[in-house]
Amino acid sequence: MSDASTGGSIWARPRRGTRGPTPTHGRDEIAAAAVALADADGLGAVSMRAVAGALGMAAGSLYRHLSSRDDLLDLMVDRCVGELRPYPTDDGSWTDQFLLLARRQLALHRRHPWLPDALSRRAVPGPNTLAYFDACLRILAPVPAGVAAKFEAIAMVTGVVSLFARSAAATGTVTFDHVDLADHPHLAAAFAAPSPAPPPGDDLFARTLRALLTGLLTADRP
Repeated sequence: MSDASTGGSIWARPRRGTRGPTPTHGRDEIAAAAVALADADGLGAVSMRAVAGALGMAAGSLYRHLSSRDDLLDLMVDRCVGELRPYPTDDGSWTDQFLLLARRQLALHRRHPWLPDALSRRAVPGPNTLAYFDACLRILAPVPAGVAAKFEAIAMVTGVVSLFARSAAATGTVTFDHVDLADHPHLAAAFAAPSPAPPPGDDLFARTLRALLTGLLTADRP
């Protein structure tokens, strides 16, 4: 049985178990070691044994801090979310501020490509994650939409960020070169039509998020 208290949020439990010697590594160091492993080799490389080895500890020693790998993933996610600080100030419109935060989030996901997978599981929010949600709601305070709609918008923005991060990392793309489109008239017409150049400074990420935020939060709702 682990020495760490089981059940409930890791954030509500003592930072170490009550038995055994005082540990030489704290939660922050454990999370940093786990993040480094995931950055190098993916989320699948992160195990209690691997993290303990990276810290020069016996695998069982981690159980003085954590009760499971889920605890470890919660620590990793919260540590990474902390990289979004400092949050945007009150300069600019609420869409400008949220777009700035989303750009930081996109950069975060590109630094840690495993993060979307870690976020897809049921996680317990830590202090940095709570501060992120609080900052999002502060930015959205001028918007006369309900709390549920605002949380939907926050979740959708994270989904779009994850999509753009994955798209940038993808090596394969669909190409229609050397394909016979004779039996596909709509595709043939689309490629036959002249394709205007995008306007200078066109930013698909910004256009997508501005349309998403305004559509979800300011359009007439039934």
